[in-house]
Amino acid sequence: MSDKLAEILELVEQYVQEKKEAESWKPGEDWVKYSGPYFDDEEYKSAIESLLSGWLIFGKNSRKFEIEFPKHLGQTYGTLTNSGSSANLLMVSVLSSQNKLPEKYRLKKGDKIITPVVCFPTTINPIIQNGFVPVFVDVELPSVNLDLDEVERVLEADTEREIKAIMFAHVLGNPPDMDRLMALIEKYDLIFLEDACDALGSYYDGKKLGSYGHMSTCSFFPAHHMTIGEGGFVATNKYVFQKALNSFRDWGRACYCNEKKPGDVTSGTACGDRFKRWLPGSPETVYDHRYVFDEIGYNLKPLDLQAAMGLKQIDKLVMLDAARRKNFDKLYDIFAPYEKYFHLPKATEKSDPCWFGFLLTIRPDAPFEKHQFVNHMENNKIQTRSYFTGNALYHPAYAALAKEYGDLKKNFPNADVVTTSSLFLGTFIGITEEKLDYIKKVVDEFFERIN
Repeated sequence: MSDKLAEILELVEQYVQEKKEAESWKPGEDWVKYSGPYFDDEEYKSAIESLLSGWLIFGKNSRKFEIEFPKHLGQTYGTLTNSGSSANLLMVSVLSSQNKLPEKYRLKKGDKIITPVVCFPTTINPIIQNGFVPVFVDVELPSVNLDLDEVERVLEADTEREIKAIMFAHVLGNPPDMDRLMALIEKYDLIFLEDACDALGSYYDGKKLGSYGHMSTCSFFPAHHMTIGEGGFVATNKYVFQKALNSFRDWGRACYCNEKKPGDVTSGTACGDRFKRWLPGSPETVYDHRYVFDEIGYNLKPLDLQAAMGLKQIDKLVMLDAARRKNFDKLYDIFAPYEKYFHLPKATEKSDPCWFGFLLTIRPDAPFEKHQFVNHMENNKIQTRSYFTGNALYHPAYAALAKEYGDLKKNFPNADVVTTSSLFLGTFIGITEEKLDYIKKVVDEFFERIN
């Protein structure tokens, strides 16, 4: 490291420290944010050092991140992307591969994928964008996870075996009954696409969430357990999926000539034939296998400086996870006296969630409505969030799909409850003891008025 670079990094460290010391928070004036990034000088220094190296695109930091991060999802291989949304898009898109996947993993247009009707658009959209058909099921209450009774019902009714896969997100880190789910997946020979974007650090029966699926995804958006700004990840234990994922992320490229072997962070010539192969039927002068394309792919690569920051975030995961668990417990204590008004979040039997958020569903006999409680919290500068789409079929984007399901309230009664009565608060490390005390004060004030 040059003296000049060392000087720059030292100044960055000083700046971050001074900024942190100058930070203040005033109850009722400054927001209690539901989530956000947690950086110290290490992330900033790594990003600047990467930037000043002059190498901006996917590089050595990205390759190293792809080696290190899959361990945290209980998988072997991984593909780093520019967003969690892109991760879900890749995970679904590779099932359309015509050249890299064996036939048992390929889906054709019109094939069906089960997904809960309460979700985020990044669950539904890739299914539709690839010409597959979402099969919506209701959710359970109070967990808001997909209803496994409904899953079993639609699978039994699928006599033509058009349903090929299931895709869902663990609700704020809390899984469904994974024993029963995996039994259904095995019985009906389904591909399991596991969205673990809210579940980093969560376990079921001692096994990491994110390790159950044929592929699983994670998001590094600032709201999530760790962040690199925008960013996402697809993990798998099957190298055949890994090759397809890399190809679809990188324009549909056929060759990985810049990779010696899986897990090698250096550049090389993996295939050994970069300048020897040519396309069947093409002129013999066609050279450089690196620019042969055998899939209809995208460009969804991240910047290398994002990966540089991510490597530092990985080192903080234990601390970040511990804070979420602690804050969840504190919020539970705050809301426990008011359980007659709310369904409070409870871990699924055999599970150990690292909670992304604190889920509340207002009971039907409560003397207030969701908007009244939300307005009270937000007016006092405490952020809340609805549970994503609620029933997604109410949204204009999915109007054509909604027509196929008739009366949405009747056919998805629990999803309707989530739409009208569910919300969540944050659990991230930035919600300090001082802010938790303030949340308690504001919540108590609301119920003093109610009572």
